[in-house]
Amino acid sequence: MVSRRKFMLGGLGLAAIGSLALRPGNDGGAYSQYFAGLNQMLREAGIGQPSLLIDLDRLDQNIDLVRKSVGTTPQKKYRVVVKSVPSLHLSNYIAMRADTNAFMVFHRPFLNDLALARPDADVLLGKPMPVSAAAEFYRVFDGASAFDPQQQLKWLIDTPKRLQQYLQLAKSLNTRMRVSLEIDVGLHRGGFDDRDSFVEVLNTIAANQQSLQFAGLMGYDAHLMGMPGFLADREFPKVVKKYQGYVDLARETHPNFFKQPLCFNGAGSPTFRRYEGQSVLNDVSAGSCLMKPSHYDLPILQEFVDTAHIATPVLKKMPNRGLPSLEWASRIGSVWNPNSEMTYFVYSGNWMAHPESPPGLSLSSVYRSSNQQGLHGSAAVKLAVDDFVFFRPEQSEAVLLQFGDLLAVRGNEIVERWPVLDAST
Repeated sequence: MVSRRKFMLGGLGLAAIGSLALRPGNDGGAYSQYFAGLNQMLREAGIGQPSLLIDLDRLDQNIDLVRKSVGTTPQKKYRVVVKSVPSLHLSNYIAMRADTNAFMVFHRPFLNDLALARPDADVLLGKPMPVSAAAEFYRVFDGASAFDPQQQLKWLIDTPKRLQQYLQLAKSLNTRMRVSLEIDVGLHRGGFDDRDSFVEVLNTIAANQQSLQFAGLMGYDAHLMGMPGFLADREFPKVVKKYQGYVDLARETHPNFFKQPLCFNGAGSPTFRRYEGQSVLNDVSAGSCLMKPSHYDLPILQEFVDTAHIATPVLKKMPNRGLPSLEWASRIGSVWNPNSEMTYFVYSGNWMAHPESPPGLSLSSVYRSSNQQGLHGSAAVKLAVDDFVFFRPEQSEAVLLQFGDLLAVRGNEIVERWPVLDAST
């Protein structure tokens, strides 16, 4: 017969074994061959501050995938989304390889820079601008290049009121403004969602053709991105039907508008591949898929590879000394979790990004800092002071603007330094 004491000891032993089974494994290790090469390149180049790297070989692969998709019959025009690749050199590189001169712009200063640098550009605004921003574009532009806003620029209109504001601006400037109409295809982030207001603005355009020209439609379907696959598959035909309904309504009420080429734009990085074989759109936009930040790790983009990484030097490496004033508690934690044995402090931090290489690093909840970000890892992490930690951005548009010139890399060599666009001018 088992004594109570032996039973209790046995139970404690089983509990201890069970606890050990739950103990986190050691995730630390060395750089992959790819990141080891980048680390060596940066150290040999004397880079001593956080930098944003763009891998051109990987970028080429992604551009070619987009080009293949839009080339599927019926072919569509590919429009580079500048906010996602906010550098004139980077957007030009993409446009050249993709064989397009079409761009989508979301920020007035970027619009002026693009009109100056790319006088051949075909530009569609990606969101409705306050009329004061539109007026500022014309004031700053003032014929600064061969870019012709009357032929090459499509403003986005979402309400009858905004159209009236733009009409008054066009009259005051004695110019004609091309306008595309934003339609709600299910995202519910604004745009026309009823027949009456849509026809009202079409009638206003038709009655003021000296000042306004109908350029087409734009319907964004980003709500599909947040749905489980089976729901998105069920919703997509509804998106197409809604879009086609607005096209048909415009053709029915104003057939003269269709005597000229029109831009029927839609999609985005998470959805543009759904339109292969579809005829409702003749113009698709994408930008983030080319960088493939982690927010775009989607089944539909499985073939795409991440091309942008933040690289920042390690300033300090030390054993994890624990929480200030509660060091004893963290020492217990380090024994339990080997991935918290060491602490690394890097140059700057607190970005919309997560550590990618070397493996086994995690963000410190205590030393979350834009000055010296703390990271924890095990002693197995092969990282020394002055080595680089590589972060993968969660998104591209805001992150790419934070590091000065982008470092364009090919084959472990920095081949170019590309200035980013100035968001404040």
